Amino acid sequence: MKPKTSAAPLSKSFYGEAANPPYKLPPPLFDARCRACWFSVGLLLLVLASFVSLDLDWAAFASLEAGRSMYRFMAEFFPPDLSPKFLNKVVLAAWETLAMSALGTIMAAALGLALAVPASRMSQQDAAWLRSPTRWLLNALRAIPELVWAALLLISAGLGPMAGTLALALHTSGVLGRLFAEAMENITTGPGDALRTQGVGPLRVFAYATLPQVLPQLMSYTLYRWENNIRAAAVLGVVGAGGLGQMLSFNMGLFLMNKTATILGAMLLMVACVDALSFGLRRWLNR
Repeated sequence: MKPKTSAAPLSKSFYGEAANPPYKLPPPLFDARCRACWFSVGLLLLVLASFVSLDLDWAAFASLEAGRSMYRFMAEFFPPDLSPKFLNKVVLAAWETLAMSALGTIMAAALGLALAVPASRMSQQDAAWLRSPTRWLLNALRAIPELVWAALLLISAGLGPMAGTLALALHTSGVLGRLFAEAMENITTGPGDALRTQGVGPLRVFAYATLPQVLPQLMSYTLYRWENNIRAAAVLGVVGAGGLGQMLSFNMGLFLMNKTATILGAMLLMVACVDALSFGLRRWLNR
């Protein structure tokens, strides 16, 4: 008597022969049960509604006259002003912008770390009663853009890099504090729980169990935000917060386009150098 064997369901192959398909068929392009599909449809409808509601004159933008006007405007940027006296001013302003971004980021990292600790739940036994109000504070800090912070701080700090540095620090502390808190909540809780069972206090648990696990990630987040703050610091000068942005606003207001071209070139060079340095440091930290 032959033993019974369970045969797998067969399907016809491409050549008409019975065979088991080696791979699953791809999912349908649209499925009524797919939430991502409905989200994509809603997003597409929102984009289409934005195009319809906005008064965008694409014909005028793509006209020949608009192209001629843009060409005349761009021709005024050349040749850039490369006189030694003006280049010296640009270098000093670039250094001021770099210092604003670096100091603002360091202040933001310190404040963000101080706020991230009460904004995160370190263990399941932690009541974390300060978690919600601290996260609301972080949301408020990062909801206000750097330009608005700078405009508000100009009243108390006056014109110059002080207002720009504080504006960067306040906005970035909200961003970094939330990122730091998420990183702390996603770590492995085993080392911390082992120390707590031995009666170790929360400060020493944070120093010996939590911080060593999240430190490379915190440094990576801080360096990435430094890249963003370089660009933001260059823009903050438009409202009088010093640096290259203030020089850019002054020269553009006087229609000195050759000097403006030099300032823009300095911005591009500085941002490229900082991006390359930050990228290299982040790769080195994440090895």
